[in-house]
Amino acid sequence: MPRILVTNDDGVHSEGLRALARALEPLGEVTIVAPLGDASAIGHALTLSRPLRLEKLEPGVWAVDGTPTDCVNLAVTRVLDGLPDLVVSGINTGYNLGDDVTYSGTVGAAMEGTLLGAPSLAVSVCRQREYDFRQPAWAGAEVARVVLERPLPARTFLNVNVPPRRAHGFRATVQGRRRQSTTVRQGEDPRGRKYYWIEEVVSDWDPDPRADIEAVRAGWISVTPLQLDLTAHESLDFVEGLSLGAPAGVE
Repeated sequence: MPRILVTNDDGVHSEGLRALARALEPLGEVTIVAPLGDASAIGHALTLSRPLRLEKLEPGVWAVDGTPTDCVNLAVTRVLDGLPDLVVSGINTGYNLGDDVTYSGTVGAAMEGTLLGAPSLAVSVCRQREYDFRQPAWAGAEVARVVLERPLPARTFLNVNVPPRRAHGFRATVQGRRRQSTTVRQGEDPRGRKYYWIEEVVSDWDPDPRADIEAVRAGWISVTPLQLDLTAHESLDFVEGLSLGAPAGVE
């Protein structure tokens, strides 16, 4: 029976995490290893400056006082004693589209699973006031089923985003591109010290019929293949053509 690791960045007590785990149970032996608390927007961070605590909450459910990437590493080395057959991260309460994948702890966990050699995917749903996780849980399980049957290309993982309403089906997509601006609000605490609060990013998306954002807007479940190789291969000629000087005074 396949071993499936489930994690997220919203925390081990997240309703979306538990809904996803239940949907995956028919596919294999499910183990949850997730952050003790909210670890959203932490990206692919790995904790190196302090020790981590691993706590068993109930059979098959473990909590880590660290990041989603920490969770994958502790799951592989201390809980499962080896690689799972599949890593599924989610369900994130909010899309992870376009450039946001670089911030996402949900995507970061799937990336770590891929780095370690396990087929991996991340699942996210549109931010809402009240969540119904049935469709995103089903979508995650359906993609997981196919990945278990047909291996992913090497060093590739899948980013799944699910619209809030009933979807038409699945659509293969690319990362959307956006023009964004950042707002940082300044305040003062009761002791008179300034603090700064980074607010939600305001974005204008570039039109692209293949983009993940266009798919979910049109009511499709977006499935974007992501890769570990961040090299801009089309820019190698540009870098090779730069007139860079020789080191001075270096032997």
